[in-house]
Amino acid sequence: MPVPEFEKSMFETLLARRSVRKYKPKKVEAPTISNLLEAAVRAPTALGQEPWAFVIIQDKVLLQNLSDYAKPLFLKQIHQHHSKQDQQKMDLFNRPDFNIFHDANTLIVICGKTAAPFFSADCWLAAENMMLAACAMNLGSCVIGSALSAFEVPEVRAKLRIPDNYSAVAPIVIGYPDEKNTPSLRKIPVVFSCISAH
Repeated sequence: MPVPEFEKSMFETLLARRSVRKYKPKKVEAPTISNLLEAAVRAPTALGQEPWAFVIIQDKVLLQNLSDYAKPLFLKQIHQHHSKQDQQKMDLFNRPDFNIFHDANTLIVICGKTAAPFFSADCWLAAENMMLAACAMNLGSCVIGSALSAFEVPEVRAKLRIPDNYSAVAPIVIGYPDEKNTPSLRKIPVVFSCISAH
C-alpha cells in the first residue's frame, strides 16, 4: 500500500486535530479509506488481540436515515440524565433538518470483538490513530457518540452486517472540511503527583 505524503509533522498533527462539523460534498476515495484503516490497525492492542473491525458507509441516503433513527434514541438518553447544560443539545437534536453526521459523506464505525478483554480501549486507540492520520492528510473527522444507540438496535446491526459478537464502539465521520481548521484550546494538564527518586 502506498504511504500518503503528509504536510505536517506528528506533533503538528496532534496540535492541529479538532472535531470538524461542516464538510464539503467531495467524496473520500477508496485509497484514502484504506490508508486510514491501515493507520487504525497500527494502534496498540492489549494482549495482541486486535479486536477491531470496521463498517464503512458512504451512502448519503443511508446516513440520513441513520441520523433520523438515532436522534430520538439519543434524546431519550439525554432526558434520563437531563441538566440545564443539555438543553442546547436537546434543541439541536429536535430540529428535523439536523443531521448528526454533519452531512459528511463517509462514516467509519469501529466495532470491537466483545470477547477481547479490553476491546473498547483498543478500538478507541484505533480511532485516535485514524483521526490523527486524517488530520495529517488534511481531512476532517468527528466522533459521533450520539449514533451509538442506533448501532445497538438489531435491525440496524443486521443491515450493517455487524455480527452478534461485536459491538459498535467508535462511529467517526471523515471528510473534507468546509470550515477553517483552527486548533481547539485545551486546559493545562492536571497533575496529581510527580514522583521521582532522589
